[in-house]
Amino acid sequence: MKEEIRWKLFAGSALVTLTLLLMLAHFLIFQDSHYLFTYLLADLAFIPVEVLCVTFIIDAMLSSRERRQRLEKLNMVIGIFFSRIGTPLLARLAKADPHDLPLQAQITAGLVWDKARFREAHGSLTGWNGTIDPARIDREALRVFFRENEDFLLRIVENPMVYEHETFTDLILAVTHLVAELKARGDLSQLPLSDIAHLTGDMERVYSRLVPEWLKYMEYLQRSYPYLFSLAMRMNPFDEGARVVVE
Repeated sequence: MKEEIRWKLFAGSALVTLTLLLMLAHFLIFQDSHYLFTYLLADLAFIPVEVLCVTFIIDAMLSSRERRQRLEKLNMVIGIFFSRIGTPLLARLAKADPHDLPLQAQITAGLVWDKARFREAHGSLTGWNGTIDPARIDREALRVFFRENEDFLLRIVENPMVYEHETFTDLILAVTHLVAELKARGDLSQLPLSDIAHLTGDMERVYSRLVPEWLKYMEYLQRSYPYLFSLAMRMNPFDEGARVVVE
């Protein structure tokens, strides 16, 4: 028998025994079996209500609090990802995009954001798929960037909390696939057009997932940590005129 089960059986037996001893002591002192059994039956009658409170109400409150704590920790992981890999990668891919983003006007309009503006920005990305001009991106520099951050990306992948966020998981899988594709090739400047098109498709998959995740993370920062949001906007990868220095 496992130690945990043995401990639970011992604790349960001890509590039942204590209850019986207290009932016996009550009977010996007051000699009132009618009151004792009336109180016992009344207490048993409230057990379903107590189970309802504990199981559905208190458990739901604790589960909600636990979910909030997990989400907070996950957002910390997402924040570290963007500060180390996500934002620099987004800047590279955005420069290779031959078209303006649907939300370009919103994300380059300064530091003042509200719920309506975020809602408009999210709506503008509905059905959007990023495009990459292969002539505008340095594939070898991108491979070097990933190689320099390979250990960090591996730690992100190994973090079990990442898999609690479906869309962020899709992003990480897309990034790791692109890393594997670039790593598996030799000279990236001597690739046939068909293979360049294949790599471009992998980059566009990452780009199409990275932009919405960045926007959701910006919304979280604006709501929970305005000072971090201010810094993120001053490092806006979509705004060539963005400056970290406050003027």
